[in-house]
Amino acid sequence: MADKDREAQNKAAAARPASGKPAAAAPAAKPAAAKAPPVKATPAADAPLLLVIDDDPDIRALLGQVLGRTYRVKQAGDAKAGLRIALAAPPPDLILLDVGMPEVDGFEACRMLKDNPATAQIPVLFLSGHGELVDEMKGFAAGAVDYITKPIGPAILQARVRTHLALAHRQLELERLVRERTAQLESTRLQLIRRLSRAMEYHESPAVGNRVLRVARYCALIARAAGAKPQVVDLMLKAAPLYDIGKLAVPAAVLTKTGELSAEEWALMRSHPETGAAIIGTHEDPLLKLARVLALTHHERWDGSGYPAALKGEKIPWPGRVMAVADTFEAMTATQYRRPAIRLEHAVAYIEERAGKLFDPAVVAAFRKALPELKKVRQTYADKLGNLLDLDFT
Repeated sequence: MADKDREAQNKAAAARPASGKPAAAAPAAKPAAAKAPPVKATPAADAPLLLVIDDDPDIRALLGQVLGRTYRVKQAGDAKAGLRIALAAPPPDLILLDVGMPEVDGFEACRMLKDNPATAQIPVLFLSGHGELVDEMKGFAAGAVDYITKPIGPAILQARVRTHLALAHRQLELERLVRERTAQLESTRLQLIRRLSRAMEYHESPAVGNRVLRVARYCALIARAAGAKPQVVDLMLKAAPLYDIGKLAVPAAVLTKTGELSAEEWALMRSHPETGAAIIGTHEDPLLKLARVLALTHHERWDGSGYPAALKGEKIPWPGRVMAVADTFEAMTATQYRRPAIRLEHAVAYIEERAGKLFDPAVVAAFRKALPELKKVRQTYADKLGNLLDLDFT
């Protein structure tokens, strides 16, 4: 018992400091500071939008995690759902498409995307567990831009996605530049047509009016009333200003003569359709091809009494038949060197009475149908309103 008491006293002494005072209690440990949760990277609001179509939820989750830091990502578990998302607004900038899916596989889904104009331009990257050459060739044949074999390395996946987005953006930019340049060339061509027609008018008369503007619109309105397609109506509007360009080869003294023309002068005057066709030339371009037809055939007449080729009936190209009516209406209702303007109702009666003789009856019927709009054009572009040099032919 004495030994146990002595052992206890020795332990107590060892626990006391050298000063003999009782040991101070150890300070309480401070609680560990809570760690802040990692900040999740979120893509910018205008970041490219990716669509992942895969029936494996684990793959979708992985792709969403890898790509979601940089891009906006939408997901679909089957091809049908993916196609619906692809057609919705906003459209994806790139689609990652699994090959092996139930019902509709990736190859068929890709073909469906490429067959639809709304989704045909979206680049498609195939994801597949099959890396055989025949599968890759099948994927490219379906319209894909790349074929990535699973398992997918994050770095490689990001590099492929980044590359194809850049290529797609570059392609869109090139297409935009082509459209812009094409529009500029079209505008330049139309300006040249307008200036040539103005040159003809200056040659014919120092008091340039708005005749070419009126005639172009008369042609377009009659063509539309006759049931022509919008593209044809637009071409008529743009090509019509060149119909009388051959008069550049007729001496101004003949064009402005107030008295009767001699036989020689009439021969010069009657040569202007062929001269106009020669000036325009032979082209495959639809606009210039039509302009040549209008220049060459606008003085042909339904009964064969016209010139230069004395064509008859439907052997006269339809645009020339339309221009024959439009040009006659303009010539009769505008002041000429040899006579004043004729009253509009008299001009209309003259044209209607000669349907089936000088003019195609069907074109005359279209002229009558379009007459209210023709009157508006005549008022809007009357010569007394001044010289509308830069007015667009639209």
